[in-house]
Amino acid sequence: MPLTVRDLLAIPSLRLGLVAGRAGLGNVVEAAHASEMLRPAAWLEGAEVVMTTGLLLAERGGAEGTHDAGGAGGAEAAGNALGSACAAYAEDVAGGGAAALILGLGRTLPFQEVPRALADAADRLGLPLLTAPELTPFVAVTKAVFGVRAAEERRLLERTLHTQRRLTAATASGGGLDALLHAWLEATGTAVVVCDALGRLLGAAGTDGAAALEEAAGVLDVVALRGLRGSAGGDLPSGRVQVQPLGGTRLRGFMLLLGVGSAESRLLGSVLVSLLSVELERRHLADEPRRRRRAQVLDRLFAPELPPAQARALLTSAGVRGPAIRVLAVAADPPPAAPAQPAEPAEPNELAADLAMALPGGLVRVVGGTAECVVGEEADVEAILRRFAPDRPAGIGPAVVPQHAALSLRQARALLPASRELGRPVTAAEAGSVRLLLRLGSPAQLSAFADTVLAPLDAQDSAEALTDTLRAWLETNGSWAETAHLLGLHRHTVQSRIQRIGQLTNRQMDRTEDRVDLWLALRARETAAT
Repeated sequence: MPLTVRDLLAIPSLRLGLVAGRAGLGNVVEAAHASEMLRPAAWLEGAEVVMTTGLLLAERGGAEGTHDAGGAGGAEAAGNALGSACAAYAEDVAGGGAAALILGLGRTLPFQEVPRALADAADRLGLPLLTAPELTPFVAVTKAVFGVRAAEERRLLERTLHTQRRLTAATASGGGLDALLHAWLEATGTAVVVCDALGRLLGAAGTDGAAALEEAAGVLDVVALRGLRGSAGGDLPSGRVQVQPLGGTRLRGFMLLLGVGSAESRLLGSVLVSLLSVELERRHLADEPRRRRRAQVLDRLFAPELPPAQARALLTSAGVRGPAIRVLAVAADPPPAAPAQPAEPAEPNELAADLAMALPGGLVRVVGGTAECVVGEEADVEAILRRFAPDRPAGIGPAVVPQHAALSLRQARALLPASRELGRPVTAAEAGSVRLLLRLGSPAQLSAFADTVLAPLDAQDSAEALTDTLRAWLETNGSWAETAHLLGLHRHTVQSRIQRIGQLTNRQMDRTEDRVDLWLALRARETAAT
């Protein structure tokens, strides 16, 4: 138990006495500080016992605060000054968060008794005011405070070591995660929740795990963004929560500690993180045979000329249902242009294990340093890639019926070079668009091409009108009527502008190749600007 003012009073060798401020006897004492300053609050951190002889208080009262300074009028003035000084001093000490105030009394000290104004102010502020006799040096109080605190810290360390042994024994008992979590709760009284890297509940003790995870979803997302490097805390409607990542070299899950927690639980938090990480790594290794079986399913699924019924049966056995699937190809290597916060190094099998956990059905295999995955068409694959394969080259094949999985795989793998260049996943839908080709060019190259083709228009006073007309005319496939309607112009005006554009750019506007050049130049300028 922490040292309180009441405990300090009970130490007989100090011979302390209580004068005022009984309401604060339960204040926790963490240090002792001697000061003769009239404004000591700036030098306090909180929970100190402030000790003073009142030297400057006595001087403020005049002639050491006890001598007549010139008749009854002088004595009254000195008393008023002392009263004001005492009230201001008590307010400053209390404002600094002090646990108590000790005033030394004695024949050779400034005060032989406690000034009434100081006692009244201490009572009003709830600040315990103690007295120390002349025979009790302030250093004795300091030694007593730190002696008690050292003994308490030693007892805390002994309890912590005992609890650590209990937690280690629970881990080795074969009782698994539940045994460890309940041993923690019994030892510390702090509720705990454990989930996997997707936020799915694995175990809890002392609280409703599902409700806690739902409430702490925002904090979990913050920690997940930083992987094993991150931790975070927050105040939830139900109380304080602290979230720590779990895992050895890869993120395996999260631990949530609920409530403020005791000093013992705060010391043991890192121990619990280590033991839980070991348990989740054990589960990860124990799941390896299942991952190998799922990889074998893919070996059969990607076989050529697979009958539709057999392909559907393979997917159903893995829990993947639906009329269509798509294949992902994810390379373990990060792109050449790594971000400021580089992703953790990915070993192909570890990357595949992360994706197998995250993707419905867990159908993942590794071929040549690339993880190949099959998912249902409805899966949000881009969100999963952002979470579990950030900054990894990834190709997303087209949705196909199950017997054509090999076709989707070929296209997914073919997209990896483009993904490396762009630094993001690339879908098959993009590959069929000229936009992807434009994205692969550097902004400088795109701008140079666009400026070369469109320079004759840029030099005209009516450059914006000519460019807008050209864009609308090309997008309507050369329709005079539609272009005029879109721009609110007369048909003859559109024809006149297009004829002028052809003359300025030396292009034949009825020739497909020239139209394509102009359209690509417009697209390239738009792409370079984004």
